Amino acid sequence: MSVLVKNGQNVRNIVRALVEEKGREKSELIPILQDINGQFGYISDEAIKELSERMNIPGSHIYSVATFYRMLSTEPRGEHVIQFCESAPCHVAGGRLVWEKLKQELGLEKGETSDDEKWTLLTTSCLGVCGVGPVMIVDNNIYGNVTPEQVPGILSQYN
Repeated sequence: MSVLVKNGQNVRNIVRALVEEKGREKSELIPILQDINGQFGYISDEAIKELSERMNIPGSHIYSVATFYRMLSTEPRGEHVIQFCESAPCHVAGGRLVWEKLKQELGLEKGETSDDEKWTLLTTSCLGVCGVGPVMIVDNNIYGNVTPEQVPGILSQYN
């Protein structure tokens, strides 16, 4: 069995340290999952198992929480995650053309991660900023009124 390692530390040690730091209360589950996701880019089965043992919470419950929230992932993601709004207001404002340009520039389809693990391309429903559609988020940065011509420049900011 291989052990997930990041910067010389394995996931079990990191989970143990997070539980010791934050506590074993159920209310700390989401903050701990956010930290694991932030450090590894996703929440592995190994992390869920260790967290279950440390917090005495069924693994199935931890998995359901980890898959419920869009900010968390149980699959590896790229260094930069792009979320593109596919709601009707963004679509009407030219979102389809922006989406096609994004796919072309990245060489990715919806839900894919680049071979170099730099990019993950996701779609999402409304991001809550319909007045400035089309909208996309790269990591935690929101871009509104995006045109196909702006896509290469936006992406270049993350090189």
